[in-house]
Amino acid sequence: MTVERARAVALQKPWGVADLSPWSSAKTDGAVGEIWFERSNKSAEDSSLLLKLLFTSQPLSIQVHPNDSYANSIGLPNGKTEAWYVLSAAPGSKVALGVREEITSQQLRSAIAKGTLPGMMRWRPVATGETISVPAGTIHAIGAGLVIAEIQQRSDATFRMFDYGRQRELHIDNAVAVADTVPVDTRAQPKRLTDQRTVLVSGPHFVFESIALAPNSVWTLMATQETWMLVAKGTARAGTSAITTGDAIFAKSDSVEIRAGDLGVQILVAYPDTAPVKALLQ
Repeated sequence: MTVERARAVALQKPWGVADLSPWSSAKTDGAVGEIWFERSNKSAEDSSLLLKLLFTSQPLSIQVHPNDSYANSIGLPNGKTEAWYVLSAAPGSKVALGVREEITSQQLRSAIAKGTLPGMMRWRPVATGETISVPAGTIHAIGAGLVIAEIQQRSDATFRMFDYGRQRELHIDNAVAVADTVPVDTRAQPKRLTDQRTVLVSGPHFVFESIALAPNSVWTLMATQETWMLVAKGTARAGTSAITTGDAIFAKSDSVEIRAGDLGVQILVAYPDTAPVKALLQ
């Protein structure tokens, strides 16, 4: 039985930002691009899901992740499917998801080698509050001016395809082997379950929800399996922890009493399952 405040680990990235407010008070000497939320006990077993915050001042690389089968074939424990929730979007912010039109594997390989891949991508604007599903195999990129909450299968399996001249390694063979080369629509279709619960993404590797609690209301979240909670807006008390925007809680095999603050609270919740847990919130 576990309910604990997650440990926030800030990672510097060339495309990151210096000011993380209001999402984090972490202080570093450089630009932070990612905050990983980990178990409070460093010796605790890794969770199957990884919760992150992403901060972008420049475009990220164009990349793709493998599915479980391909990851296993190259000695990795699992692939990586992920989902994004846009916490903040500057005017003109955009993401790339898949190619604009169907191409062959050879055309993809040639575009990577020549550095022309950005022009083949399907770029589109994004707005605060939008959810995007990124299944394994989807070629994707995140543009500048965004703060994103990301939930993913825990995996380091990233195959870089274009990197804006940052001189990092490209992974052409693996990328071509796993990438979908037809247009895809990964815009999530949120589904309202109750007045409080909205399912953002459901299955096959995790369920991602947004929970909105009225001011000063009291609820119990049933974390029968590993469950990540991130405050997107507002304040609350989760168990014995006072939490505010950007804070995260990890729970497993336990119940979590949540007392919403005076202005209410929005909490993003993720857990490994193929469908929403019916009695998650009581």
